[in-house]
Amino acid sequence: VIAESLKIKNMMHNRKLARTIADAGWGGFLSKLKYKAERSGKFFIQTDTFFPSSKTCPRCRYKFDGLTLAMRQWICPKCGGLNLRDYAAAINIKREGIVQLKAAGLAVLRR
Repeated sequence: VIAESLKIKNMMHNRKLARTIADAGWGGFLSKLKYKAERSGKFFIQTDTFFPSSKTCPRCRYKFDGLTLAMRQWICPKCGGLNLRDYAAAINIKREGIVQLKAAGLAVLRR
């Protein structure tokens, strides 16, 4: 299981999102997910907090530093590909988790 590390405490400073974040219980969810994965003999990987998952084009790996929170999609200036923010982040988080597993010397099965 691969997940993004989020600074939930910092996210709570956003007045518009604080209630939603608190209601979702993200920290508790990740703790339970880690526990369940490890209990069943699976690995639980979290990417680095500062990994630019949304800002990186999954096709050419170009990092778009101009991405704002309001931008839900962006066109890569290098390859011209359309990137949907959440979809690109999911692909990049998966790739980063696989890199971490391989760096630890573990075999990775692609699905």
